[in-house]
Amino acid sequence: MKAYVLIKIRPGGINEAVKNLRRLSDVKEANATLGPYDALATVQVDSVAKLGRLVNVEIQAIPGIENTLTCLAIEE
Repeated sequence: MKAYVLIKIRPGGINEAVKNLRRLSDVKEANATLGPYDALATVQVDSVAKLGRLVNVEIQAIPGIENTLTCLAIEE
């Protein structure tokens, strides 16, 4: 399943956080963005449980990440 994770990052930490996101094997793409969120990660996982672990354990543990919003893709 594919999902998009919108991420808020503390000021000054965006570049390093995006680099760390790109190191995660289930993150297929990560980019800094303009607007209400500082970064967007496109992820691909096998289950909702795996998505929960990815976001709650791996992504939110990255230094500088303050908040996430996960959106499941309904079409591939």
